[in-house]
Amino acid sequence: MINPIRQWLLPKRRLAIAEACLIGVVSALSAVLLQHSIGWLGSWRVQTSEQFPPFLVLPAFGLVLGALSGFLVEYLAPDASGSGIPQIKAALGGYPIALDLRVALVKLVSSILAIAAGLTLGRQGPTVHIGAALAAQFSRWFPTSPSHRRQLIAAGSAAGLAAGFNTPIAGILFVVEELIHDFSGLTLGTAILASFIGAVISRILGGRSLDLNLELTQTTSSFSAPEIPFYLILGLLAGLLATLFNRGILFSLTLQRRFHVSLAVKMGLAGLICGCVVSLLPPDFRNNRGLRELLITGAESWQFTSLALVTYFFLTLVSYGSGAPGGLFHPSLVLGSALGYLVGVAKLSFLGVGEPTTYALAGMGAFFSAVSKVPITAIVIIFEITADFNLVLPLMITCVVSYLIADQLSKGSLYQRLLEWRGYTSPTQKVDKGSLVGLTAEDLMQRQVETLSLHMTLDDALQMVSRSTHQGFPVVDEGTLVGIISQSDLTQATKMQGNPPRCPFPGTTPLAEIMTSHPITVKPTASLVDVLYLLNRYHLSRLPVTEGRKLLGIITRSDIIRAELDQLDSKTTQTRSQSEPSYVVYQTRSPETGRGRLLVPIANPQTAPILVKLAAAIARDRDYELECLQVILVSRSTSPAETPVTTTKSRRLLRQAEKWGRDWNIPVHTQIRVSQDITQGILDTIKERHINLMMMGWKGSTSTPGRIFGGVVDAVIRQAPCDVMVVKLGEMMHPPYIPPFFQRWLIPIAGGPNSQRALEFLPALIPLSSKPPDIRLCQVFDPEDTIMDTTAIEEASDFLKKQTEGRIRRIPIRASEVSDAVVYIANNQLCDVVVLGASREGLLQLMIQENIPEAIARRVKSTVILVRSAT
Repeated sequence: MINPIRQWLLPKRRLAIAEACLIGVVSALSAVLLQHSIGWLGSWRVQTSEQFPPFLVLPAFGLVLGALSGFLVEYLAPDASGSGIPQIKAALGGYPIALDLRVALVKLVSSILAIAAGLTLGRQGPTVHIGAALAAQFSRWFPTSPSHRRQLIAAGSAAGLAAGFNTPIAGILFVVEELIHDFSGLTLGTAILASFIGAVISRILGGRSLDLNLELTQTTSSFSAPEIPFYLILGLLAGLLATLFNRGILFSLTLQRRFHVSLAVKMGLAGLICGCVVSLLPPDFRNNRGLRELLITGAESWQFTSLALVTYFFLTLVSYGSGAPGGLFHPSLVLGSALGYLVGVAKLSFLGVGEPTTYALAGMGAFFSAVSKVPITAIVIIFEITADFNLVLPLMITCVVSYLIADQLSKGSLYQRLLEWRGYTSPTQKVDKGSLVGLTAEDLMQRQVETLSLHMTLDDALQMVSRSTHQGFPVVDEGTLVGIISQSDLTQATKMQGNPPRCPFPGTTPLAEIMTSHPITVKPTASLVDVLYLLNRYHLSRLPVTEGRKLLGIITRSDIIRAELDQLDSKTTQTRSQSEPSYVVYQTRSPETGRGRLLVPIANPQTAPILVKLAAAIARDRDYELECLQVILVSRSTSPAETPVTTTKSRRLLRQAEKWGRDWNIPVHTQIRVSQDITQGILDTIKERHINLMMMGWKGSTSTPGRIFGGVVDAVIRQAPCDVMVVKLGEMMHPPYIPPFFQRWLIPIAGGPNSQRALEFLPALIPLSSKPPDIRLCQVFDPEDTIMDTTAIEEASDFLKKQTEGRIRRIPIRASEVSDAVVYIANNQLCDVVVLGASREGLLQLMIQENIPEAIARRVKSTVILVRSAT
């Protein structure tokens, strides 16, 4: 049963709403604190420069505050440097980037110091970074799935941008366009709510009204058809200048990386340079925010605007290249407004009509669009700032043109380029569905699910469960999942556990009173990471897959292991397909008189005699010919057909096999193959020689790669189109102890065609015993099973009685682990051979999931034979 508190804490919409509200509040508070702190400290800097010589005050402020900011970042949170957008993209892409409360606090303080020092950077980028970091910290305090954590980080980013610009819609669009590329309902829902709350609180605490009609711009925007060519020119120039700006930022970062000095020194020097340059310029340059307002309103001349464009461009490269914590949103808007104003002045001089202010606003959006490659966000952010509908068409023209030009000259946004500059590949690249990372719940789930009806009683459920190998069952009502029940739930119900007991007649208890209602489920689109998170966090062994409330399938841990095995096998197949075909360098042929062929790869002279003897017994019973194979490995850098090899030892062993065949009157063919891969050599032989059955030796472990008795077994079992028999020889079967018989046999029976396949080979092997065989058939039942259905073991006993005159004993046994039961019987009753049967899928599932064959082979002294059928 799932703890109700855990069930309530699942990442559902009600919890997402609360989280979004909390993220919006703290993001807005941090944005307001950042804004007022920068304003207060920056005003003090400007006022001091008016009272004392600016050529001393401004460089001093830049040097001291810049160095202090760099010291905090370098020694407390290195990931707090820069604008923060690349770090958010990396975190959303799954890279190990620090994004927590420590980063948020250091980013807040260091950004205040750096921007107040006079570095030409903006506060909106740090606001976004702080919001994302706080959201990431919440996801640690209240653990959630990786995909939901990404949604919280995206919501924090949206809230940060919305609070920084007072533009809630633009905050949402920026997240979708630049960061997460996710249009799912939950992502948009949390982002919208967080963005809304962030913007509202920011406006209220910032002293602004929620009535946007009172916030309308005082300037008058206009647009007419003759102006379209000038807006096209503005878009073209913005695209070109933005491309130069992006490349300049990367060049500045690369250049300053060559200087092996501390971040404090770099930022102190950057602040010193900015202070020296600004001290030589008009006083209006000392207030970054005021400079943007001047350019928008057109209160200065075109000469002042040109100077602002050049100096601000240069100082931004110096400031950001130092690694200072600050954003590029504000510099982009300043440069765009200056460029737009100059184009507007040029248009006014040509046509004599028009408002340069409109071009300044359109230039802001165009430059921002070309730098960040987010044209929709750029249009909306300027519109939300101005609330001027007349700007929409000019913004659409300039933003789209600048975006197309910039994207043609340099693919990817500046933030993506900065992320790659840091050494991270694109986190937004398409996930390879052929990899484990790309798997979804729909890829992993079993579509054929054994379910129980809601209207069943306990007795009805027990009868169905007793015939199943599963440990848990979804409970459905007309195809709708209403609960889940496990065998432990059924056991507790039959024992009338509870206080008081649930029912005086447990057998008539409805499943509705026993099952776990509202089980933890997953959507078919959920990633493998999310599936693993739910299984591990809530200690589940199975996870229903639902669409709405409809049951689509179920995922168990073995399904995930099977998917991993398939992935590894596909890689092995791909590697093998790159190898050259194996090459036959030696072969002998006997008369082809049999009805089929049995392949025996032999490599060890000590174990080859008993393997060939076992193979000969089966070949004689089934009228098969023997095919003995030796594979000589060569390097993948050389061709098997052109590599000289020595075959003396191999031919000696194969000639011995031919002698054994003549003694037993069985046709024996031999061949030696040169191959770059042992498995490929075996599979090539199976295909060319039309093999019906293959017998290979096994050490009892698959941990030795590249050996015939090691890792090759897995690949052959998986791919061989014929029956496969794997033999692990017991301790007394190795020289000098090679008894001429097997007498005491142990065959675990699980029911179904797999066990039947193993039984079919016994009549051929039993004659190896010089005495009547003593055969033990065991069937393992769970200790909690109330009913022991021995039908399978009885059918196996009836089959063997017709094949042999030996003694046959049936041993039903209760045990929690199959391997423990088999090992106990084999060792205590001194069995000579243990035979396990499984299909192609079943054997691999056992070997990987519970490792039953390996556990048995490692712990018993007898010989172990595993039979895998071709179907």
